[in-house]
Amino acid sequence: MMTKFKHIVSIILIFCSFMSIAANSSQDKKVPNEINVGLATGDAKVLSTYFNQNVELVVLDNDNVYSKAQAQQIVTNFFSKFPPIEKNAFSIIHDSGKENAQYVIGKLKTEKGDFRVYFLLKQNDGKQYIHQLRIEQQ
Repeated sequence: MMTKFKHIVSIILIFCSFMSIAANSSQDKKVPNEINVGLATGDAKVLSTYFNQNVELVVLDNDNVYSKAQAQQIVTNFFSKFPPIEKNAFSIIHDSGKENAQYVIGKLKTEKGDFRVYFLLKQNDGKQYIHQLRIEQQ
């Protein structure tokens, strides 16, 4: 009976260890706070520091693959037309991913209406980069 109890405790400890490892690896996939801040404050310059060299961008009438500089200019123009509200302008609704890729769905509240934001992050050389960004009116 005592060996059965030890066996059960061992299994529980192993399970808890695996859960702890899984929790730590999911924390590594957290969206960099600067991306959230860039979206919430309408700061395209901060946001663009996470752009890949080429970004698939869908923002209003712009739908193409753009260079990092072009994408920054398009997002800057978007934020000048649709400034975020002052508090809690961007919130993440859902995020998920695996190993070196993560997608995020969020809501951006602007002075002229709400937008759905989608972006795909991929890790390269230990840093996450935005490979795709979509900002669509709700």
